[in-house]
Amino acid sequence: MATVKQLPASGASAQAAPRTNAPSNHRRRRRWLGLAYLAPALAVYGFVVLVPAIQGVWLSFYHWNGITAASWAGLANYLGFLQDPALRQAIEHTVFFIVFFSVLPITLGLASAALTARKDVKGAAVYRWVIFLPQVLTPAVTAVMWKRVYAPDGPINSVLRALGLDSLAHGWLGDYDWALPALGIAGTWAAFGLCMVLFVAGTQAIPAELYDAARVDGAGPIREFRTVTLPGLRGQLAIAVTLTVLGAIRVFDIVWLTTRGGPGTSTITPTVVMYQRAFANPDVGAASAIGVVLALVSLLIALVVVRLSEDGNR
Repeated sequence: MATVKQLPASGASAQAAPRTNAPSNHRRRRRWLGLAYLAPALAVYGFVVLVPAIQGVWLSFYHWNGITAASWAGLANYLGFLQDPALRQAIEHTVFFIVFFSVLPITLGLASAALTARKDVKGAAVYRWVIFLPQVLTPAVTAVMWKRVYAPDGPINSVLRALGLDSLAHGWLGDYDWALPALGIAGTWAAFGLCMVLFVAGTQAIPAELYDAARVDGAGPIREFRTVTLPGLRGQLAIAVTLTVLGAIRVFDIVWLTTRGGPGTSTITPTVVMYQRAFANPDVGAASAIGVVLALVSLLIALVVVRLSEDGNR
């Protein structure tokens, strides 16, 4: 009898084992199937992004003019990065651009989000559309437009002459003192729309009950912004800081198409120096070193911003 009772138990165990392994096998097959779908994209990404990046790091340790045989340079290209006066000036300009490309657009974007967070603002959609318009323009179009605006016979000087302020009219992009702020204002204009859209979209996700509760407690616009809007925009703020700061570090198009770093070196940036080293006065190794340093700085800034944002959400 005991043998008869054990047989069904053994058979049930033998049948249950395949059922237990079936889900894990299914998950394993789905995982490999997902990797198979991703393989073409990963291969293209590796060929287009990773391979050139590795080549850039490798070239940064060589002296090479792009034609003759390369010679080993070690860390000389990186040490030159710190000793080059043009690069030091370019880094100072980058800090200046961060104020115009990041701090001012984010401040204006937060102000716009606070003003349009109230549902009864008339014309808010038109206002947002007008401010966002620069985002649909290519950098080349933006550069040509601002070059025309700052021209000696451009709109700004025409308005100054119409107001009787002829002495203030001049070529803004050709002035050693005004060329850098002029480009900074153009950058503020271009980045403002992106920040505003991010923050306005963030305010739409904030529960209306929080604004109602704040107003019931007697909160005015400033307290409402400080206690409801700003905490609710922490994620969007991290995205805006990352994108705009990296944009200031990598700015090239508008500088090269308007002033080419001039007059003199008054608007030169690290990317302009890198371009000149790579193509105007071929020193591919030095240009690669600049690119590697810019990439590492950008990665570090992105990591710091993400880490601070995550700490704030806990």
